[in-house]
This record gives sequence, structure tokens and C-alpha cells, in this order.
Amino acid sequence: MNNEMGYLLGMIMGNGEIKRSRQLTTISISIPHKKLKTEDENDVHIYVAASVTNIRNVLEPLISNDLSFIQNKSESILTFTKNNEDYLIREILQFVNNVVSCENMRIPKYFFNSTKEIKLSFLRGFSDVTGYIRKSNYFFDKFMHRVYIEIPQNWYMVVDICNLLSTIDIPVQNIDWAHPNMRDSSLKKYNEGNINFWKKEHQIKIWANEFIPIGFAVIHKNKALRILATELIDGIKANNKDVEETTHKYYWEKRENNKVKPHHPSESDEFIPIEIRNKHYNSWQTIAYDLGYKEQ
Repeated sequence: MNNEMGYLLGMIMGNGEIKRSRQLTTISISIPHKKLKTEDENDVHIYVAASVTNIRNVLEPLISNDLSFIQNKSESILTFTKNNEDYLIREILQFVNNVVSCENMRIPKYFFNSTKEIKLSFLRGFSDVTGYIRKSNYFFDKFMHRVYIEIPQNWYMVVDICNLLSTIDIPVQNIDWAHPNMRDSSLKKYNEGNINFWKKEHQIKIWANEFIPIGFAVIHKNKALRILATELIDGIKANNKDVEETTHKYYWEKRENNKVKPHHPSESDEFIPIEIRNKHYNSWQTIAYDLGYKEQ
């Protein structure tokens, strides 16, 4: 394992798909465009295309093949194809446990025991295809900026990412679970007839300054991260508070807000993992604990 392989696996497990035929394996990785303009009003497509040049320089020597690149309005897609018996393909399939969609992949134990650099490379690849940093992602005060990592469907990947972050001492500020008690806690949408409103992506939220060690290889994301992390630090200091005491806290080190929420009829929905199905939750922390993200 090297950093380049860690980065590639992060991208695949973040937003990748593996298609197998009798002789060939094609791996596709999507970089979604959440907005068409960057924070400084430039075209996202141009920035992503420039970033792909750098990504190609990193990954093409690893895969010994060209990375195809296409763009549409909503995403940029990287693709490469190799023979089924190629060593790299066999190694990738081993790491993903032969799972072909990121919606069902898990981070293998190998990464939890790997070096910090490999962990950072994996998380950077994962975040390049799932992570976003925008001025609108603040928490109460407009300088309290956060990175969002968005994970559709895959509840267990959320826990894996959070636990991997904790091994390099990066705390999670919040998890917005795609759970009816979290996304429709007052039953407003349910009562309006939109009973599946809560079935969205999970969002892992991390303070911008805490995310700096990971960073992004996608240029416009990393540029925004640097600017907004500085704003966050300056804002905290301007309020005469200690930066580390403000942002470097795990949920089990803070007082839990247990505001009681009404029971939701969808708490038994099969979209919810069996470990937490048919249970009522008043906080995101309790869901995280029950799924395995907790102090080790």
C-alpha cells in the first residue's frame, strides 16, 4: 500500500462503481458538482478539470493506464478499464471485499492499522468525491465554517469514516443522519404526505480548521477550505475564546442535548439498519453510539 493507492481507494469507496465483464473490469468515480459556481464565483467545471489534471498525474502511473474524463452539468466522471486478472484490479477487489457499489462498501481493517499518511490519503480521496466546504455550511455564527461529507445510503460507511477520523484525532462536530427522528423530527413533512422526505444522504460535519490536515486535491474545494478555516479561527479568537477548546471536542466530551422528539411512524422502515430499527432517538449521538462510533 502506498499513498496513491490509499487515495484511489478513498475515491472508489466514496463515490465509485465497479463493473465486471468476462474479461474486463471498469471502475468509474464520480465527482458531483453541488454548485456550478465556486465560493469566488468561478466556474466549478473549470476548477474540477484543472484538478483532474493533477489527479491524473498521481493515479495514471499507479494504474498503468489512462484515466478517461467526462463532464456534464451535475458531475465529472473518471473511468479506467483493465483486464480482470490485472494485479491492481485484484488488489482493489480484495480491499472492497468484492463489493461493486460504494453504497455497500466498508473500510477494511487494514486502514485502521495503517500509517497516518495513508489514512490521510484515503480520507482525501474520499472527501474529494463526497466533501463540500461552503460559506453556507456554518453553525450559528457565520464564521463557524464546516466541511460536509455526504454519504448516500451507506450507514456503516458513516461510522467507518468517523472512527477512522478519530484514529488521527479529528473529531466530528455533528452527523445529520438520514433518520426520521433527525430529518423530520416534528413530522411536518410526514403530515404533509411526504412520508419519505427523511430518506436523504447522511452528512458528517467537521469544523473547517480540524479538516486542514486532510484537505482536498480538488482545487476550488481546498482554496475555500483554507480561506474559511482562517475565518473560523479568527472569529473564535475575536470572541476571546480558545480555538482548540472550541472545535477540538468529540461528542462524548460534550453535554448531550436530549430534547424529546415525537415518535415517527417510519422508525420501523427497512431503510434503517436492523441495529437501530424500531428504536426512537432524540439525538444524533445516540444513533452514532448504537452503530459503533464511540470512544474507543
